Formats: sequence, C-alpha cells, structure tokens
Amino acid sequence: MALPYQWQYRLDRWKASLRGFFGGGNQQPRPQICPNCGSLVGIHASRCHQCGTNLKFSMAAVNRSLSGVFSGPAPVTTALLVSNLIMFGIEWMALAAHGGGGGLSILWGMGGEASYRLGMSAPYAIYIQHEWFRLITAIFLHGGLLHIGFNMMALMQLGPALEELYGSSRYFFLYIFTGAFGFLASSFTGHLSLGASGGLLGLVGAMLAITTKRGGAYMRDLRSRLVSSVVFLFVLGFMGMGIDNWAHGAGLAAGFALGKIFADRQPMNVREKQIANALGWLAALAVIASFAFMILHYRDAIPG
Repeated sequence: MALPYQWQYRLDRWKASLRGFFGGGNQQPRPQICPNCGSLVGIHASRCHQCGTNLKFSMAAVNRSLSGVFSGPAPVTTALLVSNLIMFGIEWMALAAHGGGGGLSILWGMGGEASYRLGMSAPYAIYIQHEWFRLITAIFLHGGLLHIGFNMMALMQLGPALEELYGSSRYFFLYIFTGAFGFLASSFTGHLSLGASGGLLGLVGAMLAITTKRGGAYMRDLRSRLVSSVVFLFVLGFMGMGIDNWAHGAGLAAGFALGKIFADRQPMNVREKQIANALGWLAALAVIASFAFMILHYRDAIPG
C-alpha cells in the first residue's frame, strides 16, 4: 500500500537529512554555508574562515542537522520530546523485566527499582555513592503516562517560543541546567524524584524574567498567568499530591536567574554565537556522559 503524499514527502526529507548528517549521498561537491555565521566557505573547508566554527562537529552544525530530521522551528524541543518518550518506553520495559508494569500502573505507578537503575534522583546514591549523573538522567524519567503526558504538553507549549527567542543552544542549556539544579535542591532535602518538571519550571522562570524586562499590557498579563499557574502548582505540592516543590522551586529560581542574564534575542555576532554554542555543547556533553555513567552503574547493587 502506498504511503499518503504527506508522509512520503516527510520520509524522503528525513532520508535526505540523515544522508547529509552521516555524509552519505552522491551529490556533486559544492560550497558550504557556515551554520553559525552564514558565511560562504569552500567545498573542502572544515572550518569557517570568518568565525572559526567547525563545519561538522559544532553545536550549530548539529542543530542544522536536527532541523532537517525534526522539521520545524524548534528542533531541540522536538528532540527533547522524542527523547523523553523513548526513555519512557525503556523505563516501562525495564519495569516489566522486573515483574511490574501491569494493569493501570503504567498510568501513575512507574517507579521503584527500574527507575532507580535508570537514574532517578536519589540522595544516598548522589551524595554517598557520588552518582552525580542522576541529576541529569532523572530529567528524562517519569512516573507514569499521566506524569509524562502533562509534562510533554507543557514542553510543547513553552519550549518552541523560548527556543526561537534564545536560539537552540542557549535554550538547551537552560532546560538541562535548570532541571539538574532542581534535582540538586530536591536531593539535598532528602527527596527521591524524577521528571522533566524542574526543567519546565526553569522555562517558566526564564519567561517570568523576560516579562520583568519588557513593558506593556501583554507582558503584564503573561506574568500574571504564569504566577497564577506556579502558585497553583505549589499549592498542589503542599497538599501532598506527589509534586516535588523543591525541584520545582529550584528550577524556577535558576530559570529566572538565567532569564535575567541572557539577552532576550538570538545571538547576533560571532562572539555571542560562540558562547551560545559552548553552552549548548556543555549541556549536550553532560547529557551524554550522564547516560554513559547510568549504563555503567545500571547493574550495581541497590542500597538496602
């Protein structure tokens, strides 16, 4: 059966993007465009002669490749969405392998040993066993379909606008840093925790910071709605609804601080782009290293 036209077009686009990402294809060589500053560079150049960006292994080059695979104006947000869904599937399979995951537990009961082994935030493991990677891996784990459902809806509502405003590199750093900082505060106060909401509250904090730097009725209305949502969320946490107020509060504060520091626009000159790309690479390498350490420690004995 033939695929519908829209899906055939999308599949062809993905194939072409993946061939370009891995250096495949038989196209004739042609001049390149620097993904960082937009300068035209030579056919065989490995670095841009204007800004010095590596044309293959820079955050700007990775973002351009992601834009091809995850078509749309917010490739990092889409990649985060896909990553969370993949980790949720892995989490469910790990839970099933340990004899769980049946019935309605997939809705809200996915925790325990499987989540611990996959890197949930746990004070003893972090501070006694020095498994600091959990501050990041926990961002990609969730306690059930309802948990990931609400968080991913929030990500798709908040993420694209901030990614367009800050640029993909700074946005990715903002999300990972605030999520990790949220779990640092949560674990320090003795909580077992997991979920993307620390990073999501980091996005909210950045948006609140933006509204304090810009005037107008729209900004005042946006700030009022954000504050109301945050207050409601914290009230639910104080009511014992299983919400980690410490992770939320720390993520919110870290996002607000970064929102005050970051310029409310995409990087414009070469220096700003280099700094933004460095932040993006720092976050990306931290994520890769954290998941590598999680795999290495996956079969460790669980503390009694």
